[in-house]
Amino acid sequence: MMDDAFALSCPATSPEGDLVLLAHGGGGRMTERLLDSVFRPAFDDPLLSPRHDGARLELASPLAFTTDSYVVKPLVFPGGDIGTLAVNGTVNDLAMCGARPGFISAGFILEEGLSIALLTRIVISMRDAAQAAGVRIVTGDLKVVDRGKADGLFINTSGIGSIVAPCPVEPASVVPGDAVILSGDIGRHGIAVLAAREELSFESSIVSDCAPLAEPVLALFAAGIAVHCLRDLTRGGLAGGLVEVTETAGLAVEISEPAVPVREDVGSACELLGLDPFHVANEGRFLVFVPAGQANAAIEILRRHPVSVGATAIGTVAACPAGQVTCKSVLGGTRIIDMLSGEQLPRIC
Repeated sequence: MMDDAFALSCPATSPEGDLVLLAHGGGGRMTERLLDSVFRPAFDDPLLSPRHDGARLELASPLAFTTDSYVVKPLVFPGGDIGTLAVNGTVNDLAMCGARPGFISAGFILEEGLSIALLTRIVISMRDAAQAAGVRIVTGDLKVVDRGKADGLFINTSGIGSIVAPCPVEPASVVPGDAVILSGDIGRHGIAVLAAREELSFESSIVSDCAPLAEPVLALFAAGIAVHCLRDLTRGGLAGGLVEVTETAGLAVEISEPAVPVREDVGSACELLGLDPFHVANEGRFLVFVPAGQANAAIEILRRHPVSVGATAIGTVAACPAGQVTCKSVLGGTRIIDMLSGEQLPRIC
């Protein structure tokens, strides 16, 4: 259930007339009012009804377990908000482990002054995202901090899922000769968040690719595809995902730059802002490493699902040089792809 380890004074109004939260010491009925008016109506689940300190789950083993925190700024951006991001991010982490997502916990750190209307919108979007992904939010926690300490709202989520992959889905399973498949165009999430934060206007509207990825991933396993590794392309983007896998596996990857789909508007925005789309974050894209002989079948399966309709092969795995990612350009030249020393775009998830 939602913990009552914070208190809320009577809501006040902002200069704009919105109801806002006020921090207050101790516990009490105001906490229950917030739970009853915002959280319980949205997260209506039998496992929450006992109002206990945790949820009792019955799960088959083996299990995958993940956790993440979300501090995106702004809280709402084209294509989603911090709530959809939190649910989809946790669902996707479980899917990348070869698991069917089942249950999620949600911890909220609310800042004094947060609009209750905005909080309600975000909670409802979390509910909708969970329903769309087929997961249940079954336990959580609430805290309020002083004004200026949390940029409005931070969310932590943890997730549990049942592993369906017959073999470990991890970098150690990748072998030379594997095909590298990308599920779709890259860079939209990072650019959408940056545009909203900085109030930038582009000729076309760039919307985040934030989406749950479990459905196409589970379809690969159901079809008997020998998936060796999966990696979602969040912080660090495509470059970060490729480098992480190759360094862990002790292998190399060779990709073709023309094969990597980048929408024209995203490419133009990156060029204007001095960004490399290979390093821009995504929230609905992932890599699949499969035997070369199954690449076409895997792509066909992925393209049956809207979130991965743009799936395409972008490269292959090589034995050496270990940990190196190389990219062949349109002109035939080769460059090394590496991680950035810092984040190219901070606060994008």
